Amino acid sequence: MQVEPDHPSCQPAGEPAGEDRQHVRAIVAYDGTDFLGFQWQSSGRTVQGVLEEALLQITRQATRVIGSGRTDTGVHAQGQVIGFRTPWRHSLPDLQRAMNAVLPPDVVVREIGAAAPDWHARFSARRRFYRYTVLNQPWRSPLDRRYAHLVVGSLNLDDLQAAADVLVGVHDFASFGRPTVGDSTVREIFSARWSHEGSRWIFDVCGNAFLRSMVRSLVGAMLQVGTGAWPVERLAAVLAGQDRALAAPPAPACGLCLMRVAYD
Repeated sequence: MQVEPDHPSCQPAGEPAGEDRQHVRAIVAYDGTDFLGFQWQSSGRTVQGVLEEALLQITRQATRVIGSGRTDTGVHAQGQVIGFRTPWRHSLPDLQRAMNAVLPPDVVVREIGAAAPDWHARFSARRRFYRYTVLNQPWRSPLDRRYAHLVVGSLNLDDLQAAADVLVGVHDFASFGRPTVGDSTVREIFSARWSHEGSRWIFDVCGNAFLRSMVRSLVGAMLQVGTGAWPVERLAAVLAGQDRALAAPPAPACGLCLMRVAYD
């Protein structure tokens, strides 16, 4: 049986529990293009893996890093929150500098600070803010291809927003993703808003938590509405149907970024 690696009772081999370890909270950013997601895997490069490797190199002790959420393969983050306990005996700004000195160029520790004893990066989180970026123009942009999804057909802002409005509130989002822990697919969306400036279209969404691939699946469905392929009523029917087979293909990972995580 595989133990959930971010369960609070789970520690990697060689990591002793004890009061000599500082409980640390940090905000990290990363370009997810070359990662197989945040969560550690037995093979392949992950954000959690390189963070734990950096801490091992600095402290010479195995350290479990817990993230606020498991971003999928290719998804970026500007405000991923992590927590870990470390035997580091110097200042936390020194730890931040040491980590950034050994981390690869596509990951950085933006902020660092002490965490309360009972704080947990994932289970203490109350709101998560994601942004999806669409590039709406007839030709590709080599400089934007890692961070935006190209849509060549015209988009209608009013239709996109009408589709986003359907999602706000407490719903069973089984049609749009799989649960990360447990069997419940009920989530609450606090806000969902489309905006655009020129060819760049932005979808900002805030929820208490998200299913695996949920934001990308929602964007894929809303783009069907925004291009005129679906009426808004069809998206509402897909939501009510609670069947993954009803949904449109998810939008590509390149356009998605975890912007911020809020705590009490």
